Amino acid sequence: MHHVVVEQWSRRHSFVHQRDARAKLLVALALLAALATSPASPVTAVPFALLVAVGIVAARLPLVSMLKKAAVVLPFSMLFGAVEWVAGQPLAGAALLVKSYISALTVLLLVASTPQPALLRGMESLGAPRLLVLMAQTLYRYLFVISEQAQHMRLAAVCRQGSAHRSQRRAFHAAAGALAILFARSYVRAEGIHRAMAARGFAGEFHSLRPPRFTRMDAVFAGVGSAVAVLAHLLVSHA
Repeated sequence: MHHVVVEQWSRRHSFVHQRDARAKLLVALALLAALATSPASPVTAVPFALLVAVGIVAARLPLVSMLKKAAVVLPFSMLFGAVEWVAGQPLAGAALLVKSYISALTVLLLVASTPQPALLRGMESLGAPRLLVLMAQTLYRYLFVISEQAQHMRLAAVCRQGSAHRSQRRAFHAAAGALAILFARSYVRAEGIHRAMAARGFAGEFHSLRPPRFTRMDAVFAGVGSAVAVLAHLLVSHA
């Protein structure tokens, strides 16, 4: 499961991991805004790609795995890039493809270097709607419920069928039925979790045992990171 791997990455130790989530959010927003407003050319995205690569190395994250996981946005970007190509703007289409990939890599770096509770708490501190943050917290937790049920069902299926080979049609029907059972079991499990949370006095807010601290180093990181993103934007805009 991709979210399990990213969760493991976010628990590592590095200079980037130690920074406050709000500082990393500000830098990521500055980088995304500078990238989005840069001229529509693939060459102008090179400085931003270098900045993200430096961040990945500083966070001690696997570069190749990060590049592969960020590629999940490419099928969608290729569709809109093809539209630009057909419209007679191939350069704009290529720029859209490159920018979307770097943006996805930036967001992945943010998520992979910040534990999910700290990231959502930082978003709320910066003014994100509380309802949106609560929904994200709940959905993220239920992802692990679904993945756990899926692993149990997969193990049970392997034990029952052994090494027998089935046709593709029968395998498709079996997978469709398993998917329906998976969501049914996950729904029942989620209801049980909700009742347990309500019994413990859950009132719509996840509390943290360690309140976040925005240190001087976090302020320097946010200021320098945002300034470098703006500087890169100015350089590519006047090149």
